[in-house]
Amino acid sequence: MREIPGAWRRTARGAGLLNADGVASPTIFAEMSVLAAGSGAINLGQGFPDEDGPPEVLEAARRSITDGVNQYPPGRGFPDFLEAVAEHRARFDGVRLDPSTEIIATAGATEGLAAALLALIDSPDDEVVVFEPYYDAYAALVALAGARLVTVPLRWPDFQPDLDDLAAAVGDRTRVILVNDPHNPTGTVFAREVLERVVALAERHDAFIVTDEVYEHLVLEGERTVMQNLPGARERTISISSAGKTFATTGWKIGWATGPADLVDAVMTVKQYLTYVNGAPFQPAIAAGLRLPDTFFTGIADTLRRKRDLLGEGLAEAGFSVSRPAGSYFTVADAGPLGAHDADDFCRSLPARAGVVAVPLTAFVTDARRAEYATLVRFAACKKEDVIREAGARLASMV
Repeated sequence: MREIPGAWRRTARGAGLLNADGVASPTIFAEMSVLAAGSGAINLGQGFPDEDGPPEVLEAARRSITDGVNQYPPGRGFPDFLEAVAEHRARFDGVRLDPSTEIIATAGATEGLAAALLALIDSPDDEVVVFEPYYDAYAALVALAGARLVTVPLRWPDFQPDLDDLAAAVGDRTRVILVNDPHNPTGTVFAREVLERVVALAERHDAFIVTDEVYEHLVLEGERTVMQNLPGARERTISISSAGKTFATTGWKIGWATGPADLVDAVMTVKQYLTYVNGAPFQPAIAAGLRLPDTFFTGIADTLRRKRDLLGEGLAEAGFSVSRPAGSYFTVADAGPLGAHDADDFCRSLPARAGVVAVPLTAFVTDARRAEYATLVRFAACKKEDVIREAGARLASMV
């Protein structure tokens, strides 16, 4: 039979999903979720909440469905949704946007990222610079777009990049610098000087900047620097975010991309041939969520901060060394003190040993750097507090 050609193989290879025989294997998240379901283990591996979002948002979705908002929305998104995104960005980030030309709705942040990379990448000689470890979709999307992934390491325990490493990674072939802040999987929030250096390098080498800001309201320590507010950044930056993490609606897949009209038009041109449109009844619901009072947004950060601390205490009691995250859902811990030599093996054995699922950080790195992260494990704190306590107790019983 003729071999199936094309982008799927390039994408699977970029995501590290081809085994030695060239056959695509499941993602680590799929594997670990199967392990959790089959063993009854507590799933602290995949970053989805186990509680529903705010009642006002859920009720708005029900009302939209009942009112017949169930057909194709406008290609860019419902005008009121776009207005809500503009209001929200002005209120929290100080970024003023024209909702009719500088914002589009996307099927979650992942589609926004895919459309941006497909729109901006010109040739196989183009390079996309990312911070490593990285959200696993980045490598796959860069491969799908036909570009080359170049990484800048984030090292234990603070996971801030070395500015010389960053400068060495960016060159005249760099087409896009992709910045995820707050960062998945490490939980770091980048220092302002890091983002200023990103902008300076992008200007020097005429590169675009794409930001993944899905954890924008989950800053637990310090302050987040808004990339689009930095001098020189606005005209070359596409910022992408989504509702899933903020409103605990990860299954709705409502996201948005914002930036200069010409860049947003380019993303829109690609997006319309991916999902075309998406989430008609959910766009009004997320518009309602974006207009919730400030206390809601500070409240979700306060709640997650408690959960982060609870998880960190449990991991420390179980014998892990723990990196204290400044943002996002995630805590990275070193299983080396527990005798682990390979995080992948450790995580695969953890459901049977302790009844807990986690994800090895090596799932988020290139093969060349696996040794640097060999014993590091990512845990997700976006679960009920009693679930986190029980997971901590189970892990402690393993010692």
